[in-house]
Amino acid sequence: MAAKILLIALLAMASSLAMASDPSPLQDFCAIVSRHQVIPSIQEVTEWPPKCFSLFSSPWLPLLQWLLILVNFKTSVSQIRTLKDPMVVKADDFSLSGLDMPGDTGNKFGFNVTQANVNQIPGLNTLGISMVRIDYVPKGLNPPHTHPRATEILTVIEGQLLVGFVTSNTDNRLFTKMLNKGDVFVFPQGLIHFQFNPGYTNTFAIGALSSQNPGTITIADAVFGSNPPISDEILAKAFQVDKKLIDWLQAEFSKKN
Repeated sequence: MAAKILLIALLAMASSLAMASDPSPLQDFCAIVSRHQVIPSIQEVTEWPPKCFSLFSSPWLPLLQWLLILVNFKTSVSQIRTLKDPMVVKADDFSLSGLDMPGDTGNKFGFNVTQANVNQIPGLNTLGISMVRIDYVPKGLNPPHTHPRATEILTVIEGQLLVGFVTSNTDNRLFTKMLNKGDVFVFPQGLIHFQFNPGYTNTFAIGALSSQNPGTITIADAVFGSNPPISDEILAKAFQVDKKLIDWLQAEFSKKN
């Protein structure tokens, strides 16, 4: 019984550590297998535990290591992305091309995010950093959203942006600023923020984020476009509006799913 309690406590500790931040590297790099490469099954992983993923120093933690991988990448066991043998890692695992090209802004918001995170650059695994290029047409909007696992620092390369973020309850204080070419702004981790191009020319910016896989939660999509939908009674009470308005909003956002 005592052994079971100890195991449960250790699993809980590992889960909380995995969700609190990116895993800390204990070596120079720890590249993962790219989504475009053939992924071996768990049975084909001959080294156990994998050499380049060791969050703890104890020798008995293969189960916890795989649990951490599952939590960090939110995959099933059958979809797990294995770790590359450091001897076959190449320079291409640390490289990505194309951020000089504007993204496709032909959507109703008039913006596009080109990502450069661990999903595009396998060598970013465990390094706790990533970046994005964001393009905006005139009046283009990156709607209110959060990054649950990262702080973002944004630099305007061309054009101008009206940016802002809102602090947590109960103050809900809005910090907003007009940025021009060369200006930098920080969005603290987990806080709702936005960017809007108020001008008449295209704008693009580069953002750096403090996670290899920062995640994005677009507020309107999450609230009105969840699958399955949140009860219209709950949302009507939360927003203090008529249920018919909620039903209309959910119908509009369900078209995206």
